[in-house]
Amino acid sequence: MSKISNTPGRNGQKLREVARVVLPANQDLDALPLYVDGPVLKEGQTAAGTEVAEHPDDLLSRRSMRIRPGRRVSFGSYFNAFPASYWRRWTTAEKVVLSVGTQGSGSLIVYRSNARGISQRVEDRRVRGGEVNDFELTLAPFGDGGWYWFDLIADDEGMTLEGASWSVVDDRPAGTVTLGVTTFNRPDYCVNTIRTIAGADGLDDVLDELIIVDQGNKLVEDEDGFDATEDAMGGKLRVIRQGNLGGSGGFSRNMYEVVQGREDGSKSDYVLILDDDILLETEGVLRAVAFADFCRKPTIVGGHMFDMYNRPRLNGYAEVINRYRFLWGPIDDLGGLDFSEAGLRSRPTLHRRWDADYNGWWMCLIPRVVLEDVGLSLPVFIKWDDSEYSLRAAEAGYPTVSLPGAAVWHVSWMDKDDAVDWQAYFHERNRLIAALLHSPFPRGGRMIRESFNVDTKHTISMQYYAASTVLMAIEDVLRGPEHLHGMLGTKMPEIRALKDEFTDAQISKDPGDFPAARRSKPPKRIGPPKPPTYRALLPWAAKTVVKQIALPVRDLAKTHPEEQVAHQDGKWYHLSTLDSAVVSNADGTGASWYKRDPQAVRDLLARSARLHAELFSRWEALAKQYREALPQITSPQSWGQTFQDNPPVEK
Repeated sequence: MSKISNTPGRNGQKLREVARVVLPANQDLDALPLYVDGPVLKEGQTAAGTEVAEHPDDLLSRRSMRIRPGRRVSFGSYFNAFPASYWRRWTTAEKVVLSVGTQGSGSLIVYRSNARGISQRVEDRRVRGGEVNDFELTLAPFGDGGWYWFDLIADDEGMTLEGASWSVVDDRPAGTVTLGVTTFNRPDYCVNTIRTIAGADGLDDVLDELIIVDQGNKLVEDEDGFDATEDAMGGKLRVIRQGNLGGSGGFSRNMYEVVQGREDGSKSDYVLILDDDILLETEGVLRAVAFADFCRKPTIVGGHMFDMYNRPRLNGYAEVINRYRFLWGPIDDLGGLDFSEAGLRSRPTLHRRWDADYNGWWMCLIPRVVLEDVGLSLPVFIKWDDSEYSLRAAEAGYPTVSLPGAAVWHVSWMDKDDAVDWQAYFHERNRLIAALLHSPFPRGGRMIRESFNVDTKHTISMQYYAASTVLMAIEDVLRGPEHLHGMLGTKMPEIRALKDEFTDAQISKDPGDFPAARRSKPPKRIGPPKPPTYRALLPWAAKTVVKQIALPVRDLAKTHPEEQVAHQDGKWYHLSTLDSAVVSNADGTGASWYKRDPQAVRDLLARSARLHAELFSRWEALAKQYREALPQITSPQSWGQTFQDNPPVEK
């Protein structure tokens, strides 16, 4: 049996393994397109239903696979191709060594691509019996993009991939990492993550400990299976309980523990923070640590996000921030790519190197030296904590890299109502704070206009709860940064309690709770309205404002919704035409009855105009105030006091 190991390379060079070829855990065929690529497709073609493995039994282990007679299998896939351009740009590595162990007879072909996604054959060899083939591959031509990968073609007798790895020439020791998870009442997810980490091959070599920060009252330690997973961790699991301080509070606790060090005085080189509601590909942890070890300067290394309920779908790849509008989002619509339709080799866009502004904290590795230099997270509960941190780090000279081949599966944002539920407050407040801290434009560029537009859209859409919380957010920003730590444990319950005052925030899971939709005159159009064109926007807006603030609500709309509106149709330009509507929530489990209230519209618009005018007049002074306070409010000392002031909630 051939073996893959870290042995001296050519000319006695010592090799450090930085990535291993792996296959999906538990023979998960849904995830298989991320590990083994299907046929190369032309633009417009899809491969729905095309299998890339004949049978789950072909997946012999996490590292080995049977190649059936006459079959060709490509490892030019998301998890198994080597992202050469990222290593070329950010690390000191100049070449990579591919080692492939096989049993049986066939062909082994090595390929590379360029930044335009054009594949080039590098080298091919005939293999027979059991052997290990090494290929020394330069990183020189990968300045703007490109990957390496290999294909196997079995002869009539078939062959087996017994293992493959990518190594760089270096004998430096591997850095150590603390994995940090923060959770609120998701003990089942956490126990599964602990079990995954405990059973991961090779992870123990770099793992100092796994810290679970439990902020809920359904405790991880009480979950079935916890004791067994704790034993499997071999003393490397620590659970810390504290009050619910949101994601920023939980992740800051992970950061804090790494900066403080363990009882024996030792400290991890990195903290790698993870969301609680994920499935983890553990090889990504090893790859992130290895990549960070070789970076030219301390670098934040993030992982990508796939859809937990649609495993081949990529939702988060390279995230950037538009500094003028201060909005986040993926580059060139890189999110939403389905690898079951077309694999890596069929997607030229993914062969260019994409440089990110930040990485979501669903999976993100941060060097300890960065924490010690720029501090911990902003005390902002949830939203914008991850993006602001990378902006702050970049200003201090520490880049962020979203590394292909390191990823988790996470619940899609499309199934959440965070733009209209209690999280609307945190979207608004934290975005404003991030802009005050980091916008290079006078008065935040378009930030104030964007804020006014967001609140106005909520208001004319009968989303009075969301509109009210947005205005509360502005009021809290105007109060200054000294209140942020004090609000961490209280603001979320306060915002959620307001839901009882707004019918649009009341969700019923029983469709029979609502009267049938009726209206005296049906619309002349078919289907939901389209957004107004730029030319028609002003007259449309004038007509809509007059209706919203002056015209009475139609009598029938007071007792019956005028429409049943699907979530995807609940746009501002649609809802603003109605006097009432039953609107489905994002995950389809319930709906809310929106009811137009002209007095509420008048009050909200007037309050919004006043607050945004104040924000405009005070922007520069506020920016100075927040920037001067930043080192203090993100310091381990301030966070230490906040942890002390927020004890665990009762069971």
